[in-house]
Amino acid sequence: MSEPYDGGPVAALRRIAFLLERGREDTFKVKAFRKAAAAILPLPPEQVAAAVADGTLTDIPGVGASTAKVISAAARGELPDRLAELEREHGGPLTGAGADLRAALRGDLHSHSDWSDGGSPIEEMAFTAIELGHDYLVLTDHSPRLTVARGLSPERLARQLDVVEAVNAHLGGEFTLLKGIEVDILDDGALDQEDALLARLDLRVASVHSKLKMDAADMTTRMVAAVRNPFTNVLGHCTGRMVTGNRGTRPESRFDARAVFEACVESNTAVEINSRPERRDPPTRLLELARDIGCLFSIDSDAHAPGQLDFQVYGCERAEEAGIDAERIVNTWPQERLLAWANG
Repeated sequence: MSEPYDGGPVAALRRIAFLLERGREDTFKVKAFRKAAAAILPLPPEQVAAAVADGTLTDIPGVGASTAKVISAAARGELPDRLAELEREHGGPLTGAGADLRAALRGDLHSHSDWSDGGSPIEEMAFTAIELGHDYLVLTDHSPRLTVARGLSPERLARQLDVVEAVNAHLGGEFTLLKGIEVDILDDGALDQEDALLARLDLRVASVHSKLKMDAADMTTRMVAAVRNPFTNVLGHCTGRMVTGNRGTRPESRFDARAVFEACVESNTAVEINSRPERRDPPTRLLELARDIGCLFSIDSDAHAPGQLDFQVYGCERAEEAGIDAERIVNTWPQERLLAWANG
């Protein structure tokens, strides 16, 4: 006998996509379920029910054989087999620790949409953040120089700010999508976006994405200049390393970490604990150094897809292991305090 399910077909498809992303499954699988959800979302329930009854679901553009099975089961009020399977496989806790700190987080300061190199629309990222219990999510698509990631030109960023305002108007105020950017740190430490646009944002993450093998002294000068920039709020994935993943591994950039972290303290810039499993950045020894020097921190997912927003618990686990007090983690703060800090 099938288990009852009352979420409806769209919720079932979205949950499957989320769990596939959470489990780091192939992107093409995810896209099939999100495409099907988008295809049936605007259709009246009776039209979907009629397509289920007469076996014509796959006539709807965007719905294939696998997604039709999910839609049919959910429309009948039954838990789809694929959803049940993925809940067993990927629905449990991701870590053995970090849950208490994760519960204290109010939001996430680093996320990407399909405006740059993310895989989903802005509104899907926002809806998932709400479902995960966030009060806010900062949208931080890339800046112009990162062309491989479709970085936003000044004109595209300006258009995105209007879209963010429209999303917030639709959401009604209980959750806020905050305007942000992951801005490239240029070779001389300048930020890769116009000051006038940076001033319009709620929060800015500054990261090094190029010339990661720069001489240590030059990299130190570059990073210190960036964290001292009045617009910089968060230093993203500071070493740039990759420890696993389909992009291969990459060593840490070389720089004087003490000098960089002392500059962070002086300028009130937070050090990001990047939660992506392939980054684990900063490494433990640098995380402990930043802790001892007195840095603020942010624990961020660096999500490029909705299911990756749940990766924050990996960073929480590392922060708990390092004994970092929750009060020093800026995204445990209420939105008003966060924005006052970011724009003070």
